[in-house]
Amino acid sequence: MSIGLRHIKQVYCIGIGGIGMSAIARYFKSQGKYVAGYDKTPSQLTSDLMDIGIAIHFEDDRAQIPALCLAKDTTLVMYTPAIPTTHTEFNYLKDEGFWI
Repeated sequence: MSIGLRHIKQVYCIGIGGIGMSAIARYFKSQGKYVAGYDKTPSQLTSDLMDIGIAIHFEDDRAQIPALCLAKDTTLVMYTPAIPTTHTEFNYLKDEGFWI
C-alpha cells in the first residue's frame, strides 16, 4: 500500500537508533507526526530521541508496537537494511501488508 506523505500521521522505525534513521525520525517528529520505533541497543541517539517524546523499545516484540502505528492508511513504516529478515516486528508488519 502506498500513501502520500501528507496523509501520514504516524511513523514507525525499525532500527531507529542509527544515525540516518534517527535523523528521519527527528524530522517527522518536528513535522508534528507521532513517531515510535525499535532498536536493538540503547544509545545516546535513542536517549536523545526519547527526550523529545519519541517512544522507543528495545525488545523485538510485536506487542510493543504502539497501537497508533498499526493503522495502515496513516502509518509509514521504515526499516534499516541492518534489520535481519528473521526480525519478528519486521515480519509481522510485512505480513500485515505495510509494504510489499
